[in-house]
Amino acid sequence: MGGQVSTSSSFSNLRCRNANEDWMSTLCPRLWDVPLHHLSIPGSHDTMTYCLNKKSPISHEESRLLQLLNKAFPCITRPIVLKWSITQALDVTEQLDAGVRYLDLRIAHMLEGSEKNLHFVHMVYTTALVEDTLTEISEWLERHPREVVILACRNFEGLTEDLHEYLVACIKNIFGDMLCPRGELPTLRQLWSRGQQVIVSYEDESSLGRHCELWPGIPYWWGNTVKTEALLRYLETMKSCGRPGGLFVAGTNLTENLQYVLAHPSESLEKMTLPNLPRLSAWVREQRPGPGSRCTNVIAGDFIGADSFVGDVIALNQKLLWC
Repeated sequence: MGGQVSTSSSFSNLRCRNANEDWMSTLCPRLWDVPLHHLSIPGSHDTMTYCLNKKSPISHEESRLLQLLNKAFPCITRPIVLKWSITQALDVTEQLDAGVRYLDLRIAHMLEGSEKNLHFVHMVYTTALVEDTLTEISEWLERHPREVVILACRNFEGLTEDLHEYLVACIKNIFGDMLCPRGELPTLRQLWSRGQQVIVSYEDESSLGRHCELWPGIPYWWGNTVKTEALLRYLETMKSCGRPGGLFVAGTNLTENLQYVLAHPSESLEKMTLPNLPRLSAWVREQRPGPGSRCTNVIAGDFIGADSFVGDVIALNQKLLWC
């Protein structure tokens, strides 16, 4: 499969920046005994959209109207869908090098695909296969034995029970003893002592019941708005309701709607997002991790590497030392 989509050259100078690739192992030792859900952890929203396939069909979960438009006017519909589907420019290894430790993996099986080939999806499918990507993550972890990643496996478009079992078997085979079994959320020191580096959340209840290596789905606060101030109001409202008990994600990603797309035909998700990053980053820097009801945990964003987002999220952990 070919035709990988790339974003604009605004990210061309980012691929050598990896100052945060070992940030967990260089945290102050006092933070090694803080449970993961009380740390501040950077994440990427829709991690795999850097490799969407130009030739891919539209996801079967998209609206019937979009499916019809794509069949009738593919030369018009497809480019529009693609430019509003890409949320990341860095590949998964580059994101890990940049310091991302929560990966948002939307997994799907294409009806048109081969029996066991699983892809990622965000309106269209990726060129990357799930098994290859998990192997890439595992190889990165072997080079960084004191870093820990959270893999949020979700969506599961088109997956049968057999395909779920196949996917879980792949996860077990690829990560092996790196997997942290479900239980009380550990600290970094506990994970290091066990040689564990991977927490897999898996949003399929039947699979959870069969496999102790899988953790329940992680709540994701999604504002679903094109307006930055509306997104930040939503996040503040969620904070006022109290944080979940375990891992959770505050999403700083803006979301287009049909009205916005029609009113801005020459724009893209990237063009909509980048001018708003300074305001979003300012909000990030105001946050505080920890057990308090208004504390944050994972903070995820789009276009990782375009600004200081990852470093800002990591730096919040210093506030835990002020207590």
